[in-house]
Amino acid sequence: LINEFFFFQICFLLFAILYIVSYFIITRYKRKADEQEDEDAIVNRISLFLSTFTLAVSAGAVLLLPFSIISNEILLSFPQNYYIQWLNGSLIHGLWNLASLFSNLCLFVLMPFAFFFLESEGFAGLKKGIRARILETLVMLILLALLILGIVWVASALIDNDAASMESLYDLWEFYLPYLYSCISLMGCLLLLLCTPVGLSRMFTVMGQLLVKPTILEDLDEQMYIITLEEEAIQRRLNGMSSMVEYQTVELERELEKVKSKKTNLERRKKASAWERNLVYPAVMILLLIETSISVLLVALNILYLLVDETAMPKGSGGPGIGNASLSTFGFVGAALEIILIFYLMVSSVVGFYSLRFFENFTPRKDDTTMTKIIGNCVSILVLSSALPVMSRTLGITRFDLLGDFGRFNWLGNFYIVLSYNLLFAIMTTLCLVRKFTSAVREELLKALGLDKLHLSNNPRDSETKPSANGHQKTL
Repeated sequence: LINEFFFFQICFLLFAILYIVSYFIITRYKRKADEQEDEDAIVNRISLFLSTFTLAVSAGAVLLLPFSIISNEILLSFPQNYYIQWLNGSLIHGLWNLASLFSNLCLFVLMPFAFFFLESEGFAGLKKGIRARILETLVMLILLALLILGIVWVASALIDNDAASMESLYDLWEFYLPYLYSCISLMGCLLLLLCTPVGLSRMFTVMGQLLVKPTILEDLDEQMYIITLEEEAIQRRLNGMSSMVEYQTVELERELEKVKSKKTNLERRKKASAWERNLVYPAVMILLLIETSISVLLVALNILYLLVDETAMPKGSGGPGIGNASLSTFGFVGAALEIILIFYLMVSSVVGFYSLRFFENFTPRKDDTTMTKIIGNCVSILVLSSALPVMSRTLGITRFDLLGDFGRFNWLGNFYIVLSYNLLFAIMTTLCLVRKFTSAVREELLKALGLDKLHLSNNPRDSETKPSANGHQKTL
């Protein structure tokens, strides 16, 4: 009883920290103008709490796998230590079950409720208010559940028309929900297969924008002088032409904002110290390249293991258990490397998700994101974070055998699906990196052959302009 009480205390403390952090993140992006009317303010507040809960569960699902790996190594290093007796296999297994339960709850109940509750107005003929909106939301949830159940029944009849499989659908808790969550996890893994290679190549651009690049053969004072003249010229046009058309004013204001942004970047580069320009940027780029190369190498090795060893399958073995054997060949160092790669893959997948053209308008903006878009972002991050442990195990990034419902997915035992997933990830990541690092050479070759006017390159830099030394605009 004491151990269970201590277990709940630890879970509550960890989740409270994640919830507070998630709340500050969402309120940073949430549109302030949404809180105007009393009824809408209550609805938005409830949706905000549900979205915060979902984001906290997503963070817990991401942190759970690294926490389990480091806990296993700590138990191996200090098996008889009194102060870490609470860190045992029962605790880890309970956390995985809770993460799986809350992921299902958020994905199938809380987030649909938040969306329908936000969009509801109450049925016609009923008195308007919170109760009417809750009633409409519950009715919509019941209809959605019936629709999904019908789709699963039809799919089961078409794919596996067996009496045993049809009867198993009656078992809602033991079969239907895990089966449905398995399908969602498979879609999440496919989404990660699309986002992560793009994000791995995009990370170099993102870090290049955040860090100060080295100044090689550049005169920052001259560029500052040119940008200042351009800013003053645009400002004079805005001040001197009061009768211009409205859209021209908007265009000039946008151009002025771009010039100010360039000026701010130049000022930042000018104020940066020599070690920040010449040491931090190359070190970070080399570190990203090393992490990406190690990820591809581990996936290639996992492909070889899959071809020669059946136990390399994600569902091939039950594992030695928590605290009985190391999960990495290199012990604590290998476990630390696995944790770094898992976080790196998660950040890359999020960056790649928002870099895809289909999700460009889905990117949250500071103080200008509606609650509907916040709900969509929370659902997307929940799907990605829930599929991250499965993807890490499938790609061989870690040998930790998933516990709870995370390891009950039927498709993890299919050799062809797992092998194809590894091959596609390695090929797509390699192609994205090759395209990233050869884009400059490809553009120069097109210019040398005179094919640059055909716009064969999709690089956004082709349409940008750069000030030359004499102050004129030169098209790249």
